Amino acid sequence: MLEIRGLTAGYGRLAALKSVDLVVHTGEIVFVVGPNGAGKSTLLKTISGLMAPTGGTLAFNGEAIAGQPPEKLCRKGLALVPEGRSIFRTLTVQENLLLGGMIRKDKEEAAADLERVLETFPILKARYRGVAGHLSGGEQQQLAIARAILQRPSLMMIDEPSLGLAPLVIDQVYESLRQLNAGGLTLLVVEQSTARILDLASRIYVLRNGHVALEGAASDLADGHALEDAYFGYGERQTTHA
Repeated sequence: MLEIRGLTAGYGRLAALKSVDLVVHTGEIVFVVGPNGAGKSTLLKTISGLMAPTGGTLAFNGEAIAGQPPEKLCRKGLALVPEGRSIFRTLTVQENLLLGGMIRKDKEEAAADLERVLETFPILKARYRGVAGHLSGGEQQQLAIARAILQRPSLMMIDEPSLGLAPLVIDQVYESLRQLNAGGLTLLVVEQSTARILDLASRIYVLRNGHVALEGAASDLADGHALEDAYFGYGERQTTHA
């Protein structure tokens, strides 16, 4: 579904991504992890059209997409849940969700999707008429994900869904991601921490200093040692195969 080859991107003279290769297959949950400054958020911004790459190729469903504007990529089926959730705090939960489906022309199907989203996230149904800014951090994260779902993406990218959340709330958010993937949604998730991801991920990439330090199937990385070595820079780049 998504194929990235030799991707470079940055800010002025600062290169944040250095010849990154990454692939996401239909139906997968792929995690990209790494310490602060590794280039994780830059990667999602470049894929989603918020930043222009300085080199390499980006293909989505076989089509070159590098440099296309975010609104065009959104219509092609790419959705981004940015770091910090970025909900409209002064609007109601209902209004936030309706904004998610604004680009769609199939209004009847969009209404049906809204009902399904409210079943998937019952707290949003309970707070449907309430102001979004009054939701807890975990509830706001669920709202941001639900709003992106209503775009009906084929690939959803989520930037640090556990950021600032309590462990119990993280478990709830991750269970929501598991359910969405089981329903057929392909996910590309960025996290700073490697905790919890092994039970959920299909495959994992570790970014460090703009490079891919490790890539492999979650089943091959289950003991966590290779992840730790790559994350903290103890070894050279590794590739594992199922």
